[in-house]
Amino acid sequence: MASGTELTPTEYITHHLTFLTKPVGQGDFWAINVDTVVTAVALGIIGFGFLWWVVKGATSGVPGKRQAFVEMCFDFVDEQVKGIFHGDRKFVAPLALTVFVWVVLMNAMDFIPADLIDKGIVSPLGGHAWRPVPTADVNTTFALALSVWGLMIFYSIKVKGLGGWIHELFCSPFGSNPLLWLFNFLFNLVEYLSKPLSHSLRLYGNMYAGEIIFLLLALWAATGWSAPSSAASSPSAGRSSTS
Repeated sequence: MASGTELTPTEYITHHLTFLTKPVGQGDFWAINVDTVVTAVALGIIGFGFLWWVVKGATSGVPGKRQAFVEMCFDFVDEQVKGIFHGDRKFVAPLALTVFVWVVLMNAMDFIPADLIDKGIVSPLGGHAWRPVPTADVNTTFALALSVWGLMIFYSIKVKGLGGWIHELFCSPFGSNPLLWLFNFLFNLVEYLSKPLSHSLRLYGNMYAGEIIFLLLALWAATGWSAPSSAASSPSAGRSSTS
């Protein structure tokens, strides 16, 4: 580790799962996870720069490798958008591609060895932890989910109109009978509230579990951890060895 001291497995995992947090103002209620913000912003700049680089070098003829790769990703995202959004996709599809590239880059940070981060970043910080995976921070996934949720409502109103959107809230999916308005509204309310929760917690849970798995693999590789064999730990083996 950066401090040069030996850590127990629990301390090792805790060290790598600790954010570099700076409080905002008085008290501990508001705080910023510096590693999450800095890494996410840096990856956003890299993602935007990559897309700008590809667009700048794009040609109408036979595409190069990087242009073909981006076009393949765009076609994939555009097909997904087409299936769920039936309005003008000139802005929505590129926005979805940008979010897709950004999330992929943030998730890919999980492949960087944890101790490599220690050597490159933690030592200059004086031993403070630095978590390189922004999507393993529930604040990041909630911010992404709420942003997409807000855009979903905005474009629903833009395509259907405010009246059409409100009509859908009260008349879908069980019909427009006034007796069913309350049930339709409650059903849609639960759906609207569950989307940001499910999207954010699902991504966060996957990436947090991935972090722990990679840390356990690193511990196993460094210390040669191995589970006790079933033969040595079974009661029958113990009785046979003493008889």
